Amino acid sequence: MTVRSLKTLVTCAAAVSLGLVAVAPAHGVEGPAPDPRDQRAMRDMATAIAVTAKYADERQALKDGYVPQGTECMTNPFGVGAMGYHYVKQANWGSMDPARPTALLYSAEKDRNGRRRLQTVEWMSTDRDQDLKTSDDRPSMFGLPFDGPMPGHWAGMPKHYDLHMWAYKENPAGRFHNWNPALTCPAKAGAPAQPAHAHGH
Repeated sequence: MTVRSLKTLVTCAAAVSLGLVAVAPAHGVEGPAPDPRDQRAMRDMATAIAVTAKYADERQALKDGYVPQGTECMTNPFGVGAMGYHYVKQANWGSMDPARPTALLYSAEKDRNGRRRLQTVEWMSTDRDQDLKTSDDRPSMFGLPFDGPMPGHWAGMPKHYDLHMWAYKENPAGRFHNWNPALTCPAKAGAPAQPAHAHGH
C-alpha cells in the first residue's frame, strides 16, 4: 500500500468514526465525549483528524518536529491500560488549537517496516501555579475539561494538564479517556513496564 493510499484510508476511516460519534446520543457514548449537538466541538474534532491524518506515517511526524519523549511506553499506574509512546512538538506546547496538538502517541508494536502506528493526539498545557491542589486555570477543548494538574512524565516536564483524543485507535473507555484499557506496554526483561508518574485517572 502506498503512503498516499494509506493516508486516504486513514482519513476516510477517521471521518466515518467521527461521524458515528457525531450522531450518537450523549448518553450512548462510553466515557468522556463532547455533546454531539456542539457544532464547534464537532468541527474542531474534524479539523484535528484532518490535520493529523498524515502522521499515520511516523516519518512525517519526525519530519514535522515531533520528537520522542521518555524512553518507555506509558502504562497506567492506577489500573489497567496504557497510552503508548509520546512524540512531542515543543512549539505546540500550550496550544488550544485543534490543528496543533502538542503530542502524538504511537503504538508499542511496530509494523512490518519497523514503524509505530499512530493512535492518539494530545494537547498539553502548563499548570500556571505548579500546585497540584489548585485547578483554577484548567483548560478545555471540544467542550471537555483537561485532565490534571499532574506531575511531569519525564525530566524537565512541568506540572501540567492534558487532553487525549483517540482518533486512530478505538478506546473502550471513550474517545477522550486518557488510558486505553485494551492496550498494554511491553515489559522489560525481568521488570514490569514503566508506569507514568501520577497521571490523572
